[in-house]
Amino acid sequence: MSFITKSITEVKQSVQEVVDAFKKDYAQNQSMKSKMIDAWLVYCICTAAVQLIYCIMVGTYPFNSFLAGFLCHVAMFALGASLRYQYTNPDEFKGISGERATADFMFCHLVLFFVVFSFMG
Repeated sequence: MSFITKSITEVKQSVQEVVDAFKKDYAQNQSMKSKMIDAWLVYCICTAAVQLIYCIMVGTYPFNSFLAGFLCHVAMFALGASLRYQYTNPDEFKGISGERATADFMFCHLVLFFVVFSFMG
């Protein structure tokens, strides 16, 4: 029994070291734009998860509304991930400035919201 608790403690310490190293590296090497986009991505995932849990617990009576809201957050996550990729890899997108990428991001969101509103009925 002592061997198991000792190995579990070692695993916890190893995981804690990895998490601390990740946080330190992330705080030092990521720009503020990347951090803001990452916060947006976390928000999209959390909101989609809340909608899914609500759907499972309560039901899907207005199914179009649930589907529109859930898929809207999944699409917003995909658009945010592509924006982050464009910001962090400017060498692959030589003809696209950061302002243009942001404008494309906003325009795609506008189109997405029109589609979602029309789908909700």
